[in-house]
Amino acid sequence: MSLPKESLSLSVGEYLEGERDSEVRHEYVSGQAYAMAGASARHNRIALNIAGRLNDLLADGECEAFMADMKVRVAPNLFYYPDVVVTCDPPGGDPYFRTEPRLVVEVLSPTTQRTDRHEKLAAYKGCPSLQEYALVSQDGMAVELHRRVGDGWLTELFTEPGDRCAFDSVGLTLALNDIYRNVRFDETAEA
Repeated sequence: MSLPKESLSLSVGEYLEGERDSEVRHEYVSGQAYAMAGASARHNRIALNIAGRLNDLLADGECEAFMADMKVRVAPNLFYYPDVVVTCDPPGGDPYFRTEPRLVVEVLSPTTQRTDRHEKLAAYKGCPSLQEYALVSQDGMAVELHRRVGDGWLTELFTEPGDRCAFDSVGLTLALNDIYRNVRFDETAEA
């Protein structure tokens, strides 16, 4: 009989300190750090298309758009690295993470989609500042947009090239053709 391996638990401070010097990004869930895998060309093109438009829209405003390397503190013991995030944090906060996400976009990959659709969706719905959470397929044109409406959430699905996905939380509407600009579905899209 083999004994289970002991799991080391990190404090938030230890996680944040280690993450500053780490060559690999890690998400943090209740004392555990989980390494993040690299992303495909398709994944990167989709995230860049969305982030680029958000960055242009939000220039010189109080909210900012970030891609991939900005952590979001969703709860006291929970840090994620969204593919794209718009935050509206007041000036003077921590330079390595944000706490007031308004819009989060995750590009789904085979290795992350289960976590993005379940664990992260539930966690983000509990984040008071978050207004919209978008799940974007990298394997075909499909955007699933979860929007806070009053005390609940509404889900919309966009699947046609001309469908217009309105990110009301930031005042941006994108056609799926814009989200998937230069995305080649004939490429292999592993993780």
